[in-house]
Amino acid sequence: MSSERPAPRPDDDPTVLPGIGPRTAATLAEAGVHTVFDLLLHLPLRYEDRSHEAPVATPGRPGDRVLVRGRLDRVSRVRVRRRLDIVRAELRSEDGACLPVAWFNQGWMEERARAAGSVRLWGVLRSRRGGGLELVNPELSEVEDRDVVPVYRRLGPLTGRRLRGVVHAAIRCLDGFEDPLGPDEPAASGVTGLGSALRTLHEPTLDGLDEHLDRARERLAFDELMRLAVRASIRRHEVATLESPRLVVDDARWRMMVRSLPFELTAAQQRVLREIRDDLARGRPMARLLQGDVGCGKTVVAALAMALVVEGGMQTAFMAPTETLALQHARSLHQLLEPLGVPLATLVGSLAPAAARQVRRDIASGAVQAVVGTHALVQESVEFARLGLAVVDEQHRFGVLQRQALVDKGERAHLLVMTATPIPRSLALVVHGDLELSVIDEIPPGRAQVRTVVRTPDARPKLLAFLRREIQDGGRVFWVFPVIEGSEANEIPALLEHETRLRADLAPARVGVVHGRLSTSEREAASEAFRRGDLDVLLATTVVEVGLDVPAASVMVIEGAERFGLSQLHQLRGRVGRGTRPSWCVALTGAPCSDRARLRLELFREVDDGFRLADADLELRGPGEIEGVQQWGHRGFRFVDLSRDGALLTRARETVARLERDGRLAEVARVLDTLYGAVGARG
Repeated sequence: MSSERPAPRPDDDPTVLPGIGPRTAATLAEAGVHTVFDLLLHLPLRYEDRSHEAPVATPGRPGDRVLVRGRLDRVSRVRVRRRLDIVRAELRSEDGACLPVAWFNQGWMEERARAAGSVRLWGVLRSRRGGGLELVNPELSEVEDRDVVPVYRRLGPLTGRRLRGVVHAAIRCLDGFEDPLGPDEPAASGVTGLGSALRTLHEPTLDGLDEHLDRARERLAFDELMRLAVRASIRRHEVATLESPRLVVDDARWRMMVRSLPFELTAAQQRVLREIRDDLARGRPMARLLQGDVGCGKTVVAALAMALVVEGGMQTAFMAPTETLALQHARSLHQLLEPLGVPLATLVGSLAPAAARQVRRDIASGAVQAVVGTHALVQESVEFARLGLAVVDEQHRFGVLQRQALVDKGERAHLLVMTATPIPRSLALVVHGDLELSVIDEIPPGRAQVRTVVRTPDARPKLLAFLRREIQDGGRVFWVFPVIEGSEANEIPALLEHETRLRADLAPARVGVVHGRLSTSEREAASEAFRRGDLDVLLATTVVEVGLDVPAASVMVIEGAERFGLSQLHQLRGRVGRGTRPSWCVALTGAPCSDRARLRLELFREVDDGFRLADADLELRGPGEIEGVQQWGHRGFRFVDLSRDGALLTRARETVARLERDGRLAEVARVLDTLYGAVGARG
């Protein structure tokens, strides 16, 4: 009768594995490992090629990792001081060569080294005092190890050889493993089987190593994209089963509404408005993302959509992430909607209590047909008589629940979410798979060209002279810093440390300050003073990244520009050039500046298209680092690299559609969730 443990199941608790007790399992759970399968999703950081043995006599140079073979001799243990003991030995090869070996604070190695026969040691060489080399803290094996050894990030108390042993035991759960896609679907989708992929990642061989690892990683990325595509499909179908009022305006009335604008719509705006009109007229809740570069005219599109909804006898609400942005939108929307006979109310946190109560009463009675506000709009005390359209601006600054809370104020209300933060189409399709995508890819004529330059610290005197002339000539200046206050541990340019000197350098210019530590009323007052022209210079952090519309602002100085991503740099640049005045963006770098940062700034200088920059940002930094992505409804990717997995996304969406046609989508989704957990819940 065999005494071997039965093979674990993927959903078993890790305590079924040898060496994992309740205490270790609790620590693993804190690290996100709740099942045996979770352990297999803890992928190696890298792989070490241990296929070549070095000669003991000439193993290599200091710093080299080497594999050597021989017998251990002259084993001893000495306590050097209270918290340091060393096990020393000599490794002797068959030809008589000798290499000193040392293990630091690993007292258990003394007994093991004494008892060992022929061994293989893998470790790092270092120089010895008095000359020669020694092998430090090597792994010891008395059997033939694999030629390729995975190296893992520490997992709770598990490291090194012990962690490899636990993962090796976990791999047995793949014996007889049924692929969650079914037996035939992996081949149909062009991916390898999941069981095979996991075995390859944890126990690879040298033959075709890179190709096999890429294929294995691709399968995990495919499953991750599949799960997101499934969620999007389910939400789209849920919306498709709902009915909403058909909001239709005849062509003659629509042309009149468009003619009321003080300017001509661009072809891109007209295209997007046709898409929105079609959505509102089809009797299903609209769920659309409007994406456009800074200054492309998204607010005008939103205003006409709101007017169309009011024309249909329903209410509309426009929610912005900050009070500054909400008040600015209120001014712009009022100018656009007033000629159409649509009065506009405002509901923000700073509104006097009596005035806020009156606005809420008017919303509940239907007397207010259009309202602009902050998250105050989603408070329980706000009730709409007949909400037909919710517009959410700068969507990535709201949580999904806040967005849905506003939509739920109506009965199957339409939803339009907007962003001026360009993200690549591949990323938008994943993160916003439940929304139809509209893009305004055209800037209205008449906008000033922004000339972008990159300058080093030694250019500061010339920059200050230029700014003084610009201010004297009627221009206004943004000066943005990466942090409010610095520390002795870093050299990041900080606003508060530069404020006094800049006030003196730019005198007699009127200088104001905006940052996150100020109260809302203080930030609003400074921003409004700058907009009115009562301030010439606004020192700020990235709180001015979106929303502050000051047509007279002609210069944006970005201090420590190498510390910002491309998309954020572009957003900051978008604060100037909003009028007809020639405008400048000056990216000031610190020293030293890395090669990658220099490349990023060179792209920023040469490219003024936000979507091209977003694609470049994706390649340079990866999706988890792009500004805003963490707030776009998903925590970032664990296995996906969108800079190379764009085609994989298309295949995942095709697979979801195929499984749906075959009636297998719900079952596959259930199995994937069982294995990987809820989307975004682990890792």
